Amino acid sequence: MTTSLVVTAIGPDRPGIVNRISDVAQSHGANWAGSRMANLAGQFAGMVHFEVSEADADALAKALAELDSPDLHVVIARSDAPQPAPARRRVRLEVIGHDRPGIVRDLSGSLAARGVSIEELHTQVVSGAMSGEPLFKVKALLAVPVGLPNAELQRGLEALANEMMVDLEPGDTGNA
Repeated sequence: MTTSLVVTAIGPDRPGIVNRISDVAQSHGANWAGSRMANLAGQFAGMVHFEVSEADADALAKALAELDSPDLHVVIARSDAPQPAPARRRVRLEVIGHDRPGIVRDLSGSLAARGVSIEELHTQVVSGAMSGEPLFKVKALLAVPVGLPNAELQRGLEALANEMMVDLEPGDTGNA
């Protein structure tokens, strides 16, 4: 039986952070099952999903927790058995429009009100090609309830702001 550990780490970016985490995991026989990492405003921000034998999970969690220091904050979440998820389909979302405060709050609120979960989210502010004005770009992978049509989801999102363009496309057709 395996246990999943999801580790988040954040601290000033510098060489060797990923190596330290992977060394600890390898020394406890863990499998690096997935990860997302980025440099945001000079800070390393990373999330890693490890699969490890139930017998080694506590020792791995303890060793990973020992990486926590004044310059690297480490948080570990443990999951022994995944809960069955309701039937969902994956949808890719792209939104672009004039930058303003509150876009992510409005977007995530609209999605949550429709029972949509955000599986992946990438945002950035870019300069408009013609105007040079700041534009806010969102790329997301959504887990959408099977009974919610894309047209209804798109109408709800476009209601957030008239100046934003919303593009939805089916992701993989399997259940999320």
